[in-house]
Amino acid sequence: MPGELRIVIFGLAVTSSWGNGHATTYRGLIRGLTARGHDVIFFERNLPWYAENRDLPELKYGQVHLYSSVSEIKRKYKKQVTGADLVIVGSFVPDGIQLGEWVTSAARGATAFYDIDTPVTIGKLASGDADYISRRLIPRYNLYLSFTGGPILRLLERTFGSPLARPLYCSVDPDLYFPQYQEPVFDLGYMGTYSSDRQPSLERLMLEPARLWNAAKMIVAGPQYPRTIRWPANVKRITHLSPAEHRKFYGMQRFTLNLTREAMRAAGYSPSVRLFEAAACGTPIISDFWEGIESFFAPGDDILIANSAEETLHYFRDLPESERISIGANGRARIMREHTALHRAAELESYAYEALRQKRAARERSVSHSTIPVLRSGEPASN
Repeated sequence: MPGELRIVIFGLAVTSSWGNGHATTYRGLIRGLTARGHDVIFFERNLPWYAENRDLPELKYGQVHLYSSVSEIKRKYKKQVTGADLVIVGSFVPDGIQLGEWVTSAARGATAFYDIDTPVTIGKLASGDADYISRRLIPRYNLYLSFTGGPILRLLERTFGSPLARPLYCSVDPDLYFPQYQEPVFDLGYMGTYSSDRQPSLERLMLEPARLWNAAKMIVAGPQYPRTIRWPANVKRITHLSPAEHRKFYGMQRFTLNLTREAMRAAGYSPSVRLFEAAACGTPIISDFWEGIESFFAPGDDILIANSAEETLHYFRDLPESERISIGANGRARIMREHTALHRAAELESYAYEALRQKRAARERSVSHSTIPVLRSGEPASN
């Protein structure tokens, strides 16, 4: 490792995982970075929603500061920003555009935008509805870190002008997510906040199979589901599970369901943190299909793909138990090889040094050009 980096992160949330997947991602990344010897400070806007639902008010690694406004950051924490080797601003951070404009002007080190919702962001930029990033701000960041890989990275560089777009997928902390080795209670489970564009897939791949097979036992965990949803009698509901309860939740299932939001499915190459968590727990995954999924798991060996209620039921009824267990074990092995928080920390480290080198080279070119004498008309050049 080349040396310790001082890293500042402005993210949506790290102290509360209630209703967002950002906290789990940041927790794992910070832990991985500190394990690799880097110094990390995380800044979180003190919002009522998260203040009332904090499941990790303090980190055992890195520092966390709550703030109330961008002006407070400028007033109290300018030294931390200007002295950092890398300053990251995450997607959906309140007043993200104002914060990003200041960070990209004040920071002496490299700056990065970390987009945990890249396809959603692209849609918002197209409609003019983005309030945490703007088209003119993207080229000012030295690095665009994206939860989505594949073709969208070229789009960020060629169309939106990012100097450097790199994938930084979600990850999992293997110290927190590992097999329970208990007798499953449910045939199928799903964890996710309600999303209108995911609900048709939940109906097709879970609720319809539940209606077709009354003997099946299923469970859905997640907040914000409308009261109008008619849940089958054999589907249990839980409003919220803290990260500390996730491993037990996955361990209770014969299979777990992964569903992808419409924008992520359309873009492809967008694995969810729940996908990696479940796999790390050794729970066999049934997933909807999206382009690039084979880059993360081998369909049929590490993961199962379903497009209909009948395919879901086929896995329940016809898949030999030995094969079910093997798929779960293969999925976990893939995670341990490629998708832990330490893997992501190492990737971020390499991207940071790449951005710093590129920024330094650009500065040297600028200085070199500014020192070239301008000749007046008719003036001979010196030898």
